[in-house]
Amino acid sequence: MSLLSKNVVPDMRGRIFTTNAETMDDLAAIKRHLLKLKGVDEISIDHKKFPKELVVRTSKMISVETIQKEVGKLGFDILPKGIFAI
Repeated sequence: MSLLSKNVVPDMRGRIFTTNAETMDDLAAIKRHLLKLKGVDEISIDHKKFPKELVVRTSKMISVETIQKEVGKLGFDILPKGIFAI
């Protein structure tokens, strides 16, 4: 595992994650919860794809594990899909 695969680095492209959350309410709850993390600047949700995708953009390095633990507190899974959004 590399630094890029274990972390979300500050970048305008962000990091893509997939989640098992399905409803807009659940996705909005994940977004609100992640935006409370220091360094998370923006969360974009693509609710038309399956599984649902989120792009996380940060102003500081945040570990993928931290994001997974925070979303896990809400009862959902979130997995990194790629290193950068394109």
